[in-house]
Amino acid sequence: MNVFEAVTSFGHEQVIICHDAESAYRAVIAIHSTVLGPAVGGTRLKLYASDDEALTDALRLSRGMTYKTAAAGLPFGGGKAVIIADGRGQDRERLLRTHGRFVHRLGGRFITGEDVGTTPEDMAIIRQETAHVSGLVGHSGDPAPFTARGVFRAIQASARQRWGSDDLAAKTVALQGCGSVGRELARLLHGAGAHLVVTDVDAERVARVVEETGAAAVAPEAIYDVRADIFAPCALGGVVDDDTVPRLNVEVVAGAANNQLLADRHGHALEERGILYAPDFIANAGGVISSTVDILGWEEARASERIDGIYDTILAVFAIAARDRVPTFEAANRLAEDRLHAPAK
Repeated sequence: MNVFEAVTSFGHEQVIICHDAESAYRAVIAIHSTVLGPAVGGTRLKLYASDDEALTDALRLSRGMTYKTAAAGLPFGGGKAVIIADGRGQDRERLLRTHGRFVHRLGGRFITGEDVGTTPEDMAIIRQETAHVSGLVGHSGDPAPFTARGVFRAIQASARQRWGSDDLAAKTVALQGCGSVGRELARLLHGAGAHLVVTDVDAERVARVVEETGAAAVAPEAIYDVRADIFAPCALGGVVDDDTVPRLNVEVVAGAANNQLLADRHGHALEERGILYAPDFIANAGGVISSTVDILGWEEARASERIDGIYDTILAVFAIAARDRVPTFEAANRLAEDRLHAPAK
């Protein structure tokens, strides 16, 4: 991959390739935009198939954070960090403290938090090296419940748009991913009377959700063929692709995963099939909204009110899509871009 071409195509301000031999630390910190404020985004710790895959992940996720914070009306830009696991059992504390030092050198341009492969306890380790971290135990903490709450509100708004009511009783939701966010979302959906069909590559996670909610379980690949009202992708991104779009037996796609569409054409494909898509960076903004407690000193009640406001933001996206006759993912981009460009007006 040509790094400069990749960075230019995604529109980034800065991409830092980080390395420390003593701790076996290799990472990418991508700052997409600081137009609205410091770039915020989680630190992901993952074993990647290649360095190119790690770079692409950082670029896509950080751009998504810019749109997410803009659409949520927050005074933040977008960033993301990925630490490349080597599969040989690195010293976790040493690795995270090294990461904290790299974050600190950015002088507050990037504020990080929990993401896939990291925890609030990990953020406390990073905090030993830099103040530019959120999601700490005793403060906003684990963002999963907040992310799940926002996705739940997005699903309710999608139900209202599709069926005229946000009542989820008797609706069937095919939920992919029973990790921290998926599990919390399953609880909320169960509490609202929805029927659940769930899957995950981790059988223990599935068993836990089945026990808590009475959900039915299917094999990971079978989730795309489940006949349901709503498909909720809550694992990794890129699951809506050439293979899965024709297989979906649902009327709504609304979930927590980032970058659910493998490419823009898959958003068009959902539109052509009459499947309503709740754009991911709108639906899953609850986690970054919760970080305002740490970063901006917001009261929890204020942050919770903004998370519940995801309901209205999703409806606004659907209204833009109808007005402009574009797919919902394009409408969400337009909403975010309008807010990004507002300071220059």
